[in-house]
Amino acid sequence: MKNYFIKMFAYNRFANQQLIQAMEAGGVPGITLKLMGHLLAAEQAWLERCKLLPPSMPNAWPENVTIEQCKQQVSERYEAWVTFLNETNEEDLDKIISYHNFTGDYFETQLSDIVTHVLNHGTHTRAQIGQQLKFAGTKTLPVTDYSYYLRVLNS
Repeated sequence: MKNYFIKMFAYNRFANQQLIQAMEAGGVPGITLKLMGHLLAAEQAWLERCKLLPPSMPNAWPENVTIEQCKQQVSERYEAWVTFLNETNEEDLDKIISYHNFTGDYFETQLSDIVTHVLNHGTHTRAQIGQQLKFAGTKTLPVTDYSYYLRVLNS
């Protein structure tokens, strides 16, 4: 399962990079930066929870995000998650992680479920960004399908 998650984070990075390129080509509509900033902040917040670290942000909606920050953070988040997963034993994926959300509510969630959530949240938020790019006039969105990623990877 650990290797599967590492593979999925590589796909996550690829899809994020594809969408950032489309954002740049589309003139970087403000809402798309807000959404990409949120996607990347959420990846950081969840990793901090998994590592049992105190939150480094007051919420998962950072202000005044730039496209350059997003580009840098895509790589940083990927490296951080893969490092964390490489340092994790297969059995650790069954561990229960205790944490508080940004409003202070307490939760306990299995590590593998958190990782699954982070990856699904990225897919969901990228779809929102794509929709906003279309609203802003982008004619063609990049292909971010997992099957396309595998073909690129294996070509």
